[in-house]
Amino acid sequence: MEREPLGGWVYIMADRYRGTMYVGVTANLAKRVFQHRQGTGSDFCVRYGLGSLVWAVRGESIEACIAHEKRVKRWQREWKFDLIERANPDWSDLFDTLI
Repeated sequence: MEREPLGGWVYIMADRYRGTMYVGVTANLAKRVFQHRQGTGSDFCVRYGLGSLVWAVRGESIEACIAHEKRVKRWQREWKFDLIERANPDWSDLFDTLI
């Protein structure tokens, strides 16, 4: 896979519509989602079967992305649902749009 430019991504993985969610940060979104799908991305995603990328936003720096990830992790579930549904109302898996 190609190396992405500097910066990073904040993303949300899910198992189903309004189900269990994982908020993460990475410098290479396609590679990280692939890792989650293969069971090597995070123990949480493996434990709960989170394989769908339902939301992602690019940031100018990895530091800004880490700060944004920490904020989103503290949000209430409904706020996360709203964030996802503004961009992806059907909670479609966005992985194929990355390649």
